[in-house]
Amino acid sequence: MPLDDDMKAIIDLMDAGNVLSIETLGVEALRAGMLAALPTGEPEAVDRVENRTFPGPEGPVPVRIYGPAATEPCPALVYFHGGGWVLGNLDTHDSTCRALSRRTACVVVSVDYRLAPEHTFPAALDDCIAAVEWVADNAAELGVDPTRIAVGGDSAGGNLTATVTLANRSRRGLELCHQLLIYPVTDARRNTPSYKQNAEGYLLTADAMRWFWDLYLNEQSEGANPLASPLRAEDLAGLPPATVITAEFDPLRDEGEAYAEQLAAASVPVDSRRWDGVAHGFFAMEGSVAKAKEALDWAAAQLQKSFARN
Repeated sequence: MPLDDDMKAIIDLMDAGNVLSIETLGVEALRAGMLAALPTGEPEAVDRVENRTFPGPEGPVPVRIYGPAATEPCPALVYFHGGGWVLGNLDTHDSTCRALSRRTACVVVSVDYRLAPEHTFPAALDDCIAAVEWVADNAAELGVDPTRIAVGGDSAGGNLTATVTLANRSRRGLELCHQLLIYPVTDARRNTPSYKQNAEGYLLTADAMRWFWDLYLNEQSEGANPLASPLRAEDLAGLPPATVITAEFDPLRDEGEAYAEQLAAASVPVDSRRWDGVAHGFFAMEGSVAKAKEALDWAAAQLQKSFARN
């Protein structure tokens, strides 16, 4: 189907501004630009917002905790932001975390994991694994029900979500109740039809993804590691139930949907839905793209169902 009108307006605005390619701008300019582009309006209200750190594998890791005013332990979502493992922080995904906390009445713990190229694979994954373990170990203090901990993230954060569940299955055995995968990166090969169909013109480009992978991995051979490319895992059995969101005009569309299919083939409960007419990144555009609100509401409903089963 054609581009959604709301999505087209955003893409046209960026085209009119002659925005340079990600590879041309470079890491520092991109990080500064993401912060400068943050919404300046009043953030969505939640009852509790707290900035903290926890002891990570190589030093303190910042987190931001969002939660309802509750007298009983709440379910929790440990959230990993997108940005190609290179960009993003607690502020860039503040609105998404607030919205998910409000809609699910859960505690959201947003993780400011180490970024590439300063910290390459598997630094981000190690921080995210440690964050989940920290939430479980400190559940009482955080007001969290340790039997209802989910993980989630968008794009590179979706990749970290998938790989955290794989690592968790073999490392510790903490039973996570759900994984929310929002247009996840699942394969370093970048050879799907959606990569060709959506190579450029839809916010995230094929060249940008090549650039992100080059900065994240120490060497290309690491792309075959299931903890970098979860689509290459031989066995997905026993992983938490999953919600997978993809976008029609996204290079990552096919690999996200292929991962959903592989989860289902391994008897993992999966709900997968493609949003037509929109591009990568739409989930965070609730104020500008109507389908973003639909996707956000659906994701929250999926989380609530999983929390209710535990």
